Amino acid sequence: MFSARIISSLEKCFIDEKPSSKNELKELTAYKNERFSFQLCYRMDGVPSKFRGFASVGVSSDLSGDISVRCVEQIVSLMPVFPQYCDDDYLRKTPGLYPDVLIPARNGSQTPVCEEETRAIWIECDPGKAGFKPGDRRINVKLSLGDETLFDGSLSVRVIDAELPKQDIIVTQWFHCDCLASYYDVPVFSPKHWKIIENYMYTARRNGINMILTPVFTPPLDTHIGGERLTTQLVDIKVTENGYEFGFKKLEKWVRIAKKCGIEYYEISHLFTQWGAGHAPKIVAEVDGKEQRIFGWETNSCGRKYRAFLAAFIPALLDELKKLKIDKYCRFHISDEPSAAQLDIYKKAKSGVAKLLKGYPIMDALSSIDFYKNGVIENPVPACDHIEPFYEAGVPELWTYYCCGQHTKVPNRFIAMPSYRNRIIGFLFYKYDIKGFLQWGYNFYNNQGSYYPINPYISAACDYFGQAGDGFSVWPAQNGEAYESLRLSVFNDALSDLRALRLCESIYGREKTVKLLEEDLDRPLKFDDFPKSEEYILSTRRKIDRLVEEGLKNGGK
Repeated sequence: MFSARIISSLEKCFIDEKPSSKNELKELTAYKNERFSFQLCYRMDGVPSKFRGFASVGVSSDLSGDISVRCVEQIVSLMPVFPQYCDDDYLRKTPGLYPDVLIPARNGSQTPVCEEETRAIWIECDPGKAGFKPGDRRINVKLSLGDETLFDGSLSVRVIDAELPKQDIIVTQWFHCDCLASYYDVPVFSPKHWKIIENYMYTARRNGINMILTPVFTPPLDTHIGGERLTTQLVDIKVTENGYEFGFKKLEKWVRIAKKCGIEYYEISHLFTQWGAGHAPKIVAEVDGKEQRIFGWETNSCGRKYRAFLAAFIPALLDELKKLKIDKYCRFHISDEPSAAQLDIYKKAKSGVAKLLKGYPIMDALSSIDFYKNGVIENPVPACDHIEPFYEAGVPELWTYYCCGQHTKVPNRFIAMPSYRNRIIGFLFYKYDIKGFLQWGYNFYNNQGSYYPINPYISAACDYFGQAGDGFSVWPAQNGEAYESLRLSVFNDALSDLRALRLCESIYGREKTVKLLEEDLDRPLKFDDFPKSEEYILSTRRKIDRLVEEGLKNGGK
């Protein structure tokens, strides 16, 4: 017997589940310029082997735009959760197969069918430049194996005669160039490496990532003490009798590629080591005609030699950023995730560059409110499970982040989590008026401490570093392109939710729009207290869209 049903992008289909266990999706709302996705979940049970093979997927619509078909493939997850550090809001907690990577259908329209296996097809509708046709539309989905029709169904889509406003939140997921060179076994900044970088940047921007971590030096992130990561330094440095000479040709190429991909903001890599700013990052230079490391773990962050280097480097870098006309779109870092115990060393390190960077935002991921209250940092980026003190303190232009430590009560995008726990963040971004979001792993394919590279298809937890999926949101394709994860696409939907709320606010005001998010709830929407429900997200989004449509018909009242 063959069974199938159309379901939302918020479902995850495990290979041993029945399609009947999933909520059927019958209708969606969207805007003329909004990309959206849904799935067809299907399973074959108790039939002869002639029904094993590749079925053809036919999708037709009067929607206009482009429709693509991808297969939701299962990946191996040996550590889906930290067993001692998790709540009950996970789909599963045991090692096994988990749906995540989105791989183009074979020949553009073929998907595997095999007995006793549940699979899903990811159907994405992209408005392209022309946009969807407004009004009531229908998408028809047909699945056939040879001459046999296995499924024939449809989805109703209400396209609102309006466009979502431009994304106004800054989003960065840290881009790891060394991981791309290692995985694809190509020399750093070789023509092949540059092409792979462009491919991955394009996929990032397509999914709402509009800020790129820019490695002027090899980023001092997730590196074991005394160790180093593969050199990916964009700035050429030469030590001379009179000091230093700087070359920016690779940085210029980086910016050209980023602009081509649509990147708008640039996050300059950290000027000091992670977790306290105690040392200089790895920096290489030409010395007497040979390249060698001139700063690193052996360098005191506040020592005279490194301070003198920064005094020469930062003005030269700022001049280059101005030349490239991106200086107003740059953010700077001191050290990632300093603790309260490291406040003094962080403050001392920052004081050495604060005047050099006067007028430019300096931001860092941290969770101690003391850094802000003591005036050590003006632009803190607290973790979402520590955000309340920062929100209550009225931090202007507030950002937030999550990583492996945000595993209980709050949103995240681990592979084992339900997708509503990923997408809810769009509503929370709006409620808290978040201006920026940071996540550390767009494509981190190393183990903890970066002792060695890993194969994400074998070790989705980066060799037991963090919960599966924490280190990356894209999977490496053989051709140097990035396969999107289900999680990355759902996060992009959250950004669309935020844009829809901005549009609603432009018609009705912020107070009414926030009320719309909470009117059916027993208590206010918070990062650590939100509905554990796919239906809440879908029904609330439909309410937002209906209200927008009514407001537009009534002349914006």
